[in-house]
Amino acid sequence: MNMKVLLEQKRNVHVLYSYNGMKDYTEKILNFIQDGTSLGEYVVVIENERIYRMLKPELANRLNSNQMKLVHHVNNFDFYYSSGSYHPPAIVDYFFKVVKPYVENNKPFRSWAHVEWGTMEDPFHLIEDLEKIVDGAVNELSFPLICAYEGDKMPEHLQKSLLRTHPYILIDKEFNVSEHYTLKANNK
Repeated sequence: MNMKVLLEQKRNVHVLYSYNGMKDYTEKILNFIQDGTSLGEYVVVIENERIYRMLKPELANRLNSNQMKLVHHVNNFDFYYSSGSYHPPAIVDYFFKVVKPYVENNKPFRSWAHVEWGTMEDPFHLIEDLEKIVDGAVNELSFPLICAYEGDKMPEHLQKSLLRTHPYILIDKEFNVSEHYTLKANNK
């Protein structure tokens, strides 16, 4: 299965991207943005400032000025901690505010969300709650979403949780359907 082809054929695609190393990560996000803008889609990039600053010159080389206008950067720290702490309802509210103009004007969009954690004390137990809500939003609003997590920093219980809440998995160059995805059965 090819992720690019799937994203061109299907709108409601929720992907767990487990990455190791910035070189592959950078190429994946640049391709995701380029593929979306080439289709005339808005691309919401939830990314940290440092990485986004690194991406901008390459985006300027790959995209024309009209395509660059389709790219909307959201600082991922502000996004995940908009209420002062990691609080799933606040995060969902923030996301809906960001995509509201696209939804209201029937404009196609896609999103890339880089989820980062500074310490092991971060709220891993809340991630599954958020991912369940997000999976529902992907299906309700019919948009592709890549959730990027650094593979080496994911404890086993988080990996299991993420496999249950994402119907598709991208690890390195392997793109597959998750055998552990449980939400669709629970949502019927």
